[in-house]
Amino acid sequence: MVTARFFRIAAFVELVTLVVLLGNLATFHVKPVTSLIGPTHGCAYLIIVLATWRNDRAAFAGKLTALLPGIGGFLVLRLLSQHEAADVKTL
Repeated sequence: MVTARFFRIAAFVELVTLVVLLGNLATFHVKPVTSLIGPTHGCAYLIIVLATWRNDRAAFAGKLTALLPGIGGFLVLRLLSQHEAADVKTL
């Protein structure tokens, strides 16, 4: 099971690298930045998607939310924390 801290770090890396890639595309389009940050963003994105799809507590809507680039990881974290809070209230 992936810890919330690991998931939060991967979501942050995914968001930051997407902002850097889009900023680079909108300004100077420096190829070394793209070649360094692009694979980093891809890895962070795949980590978010795979960790969500392997999580038993994630509903199907959460799994689809993970496919959103940039903010999908943070949205899944929010959905999972709401799910945990609902479980605690029913106990």
